[in-house]
Amino acid sequence: MKITLLTVGRTDNNYLNEGIRIYIDRLSHYIKFEMIEIQPPKSLKKLNSDQLKDAEGKLLLKYFEDADKVILLDEHGASYSSEEFSVWIQKQMNAGTRHLIFVVGGAFGFSTEVYAAANGKLSLSDMTFSHQMIRLFFTEQLYRAFTILRNEPYHNS
Repeated sequence: MKITLLTVGRTDNNYLNEGIRIYIDRLSHYIKFEMIEIQPPKSLKKLNSDQLKDAEGKLLLKYFEDADKVILLDEHGASYSSEEFSVWIQKQMNAGTRHLIFVVGGAFGFSTEVYAAANGKLSLSDMTFSHQMIRLFFTEQLYRAFTILRNEPYHNS
């Protein structure tokens, strides 16, 4: 199985980029993983929130293929403990999912077309975090899920 974290915009904080890089490197021992940062529309300042969501949605949809399982990181999504998330990941692998795409949208969320194309939603917390921080939190939790599945000590250390 391949896992992709698809994000709108770039992470411009060095400390976050360093943390994300650490977890991406660690994930390479378990699974094929990539993070794709797509550039938001150039006319960003001229668009209202709905227009921006639609423009970002068109960019995101280009990355989805019919066989992909697309999960939106969304405040209204399912919430799991780390152990529950690891079980969910294992179920995706057991089901033969070839490509699992997790998506972090822009500041205003997702367009209706992206919601319609998605297979589910996942919430990382009831709290609100910056979209840049979510990338670090997600990659860490994904790494944690694989250490739980392999019964490695990271989860309890």
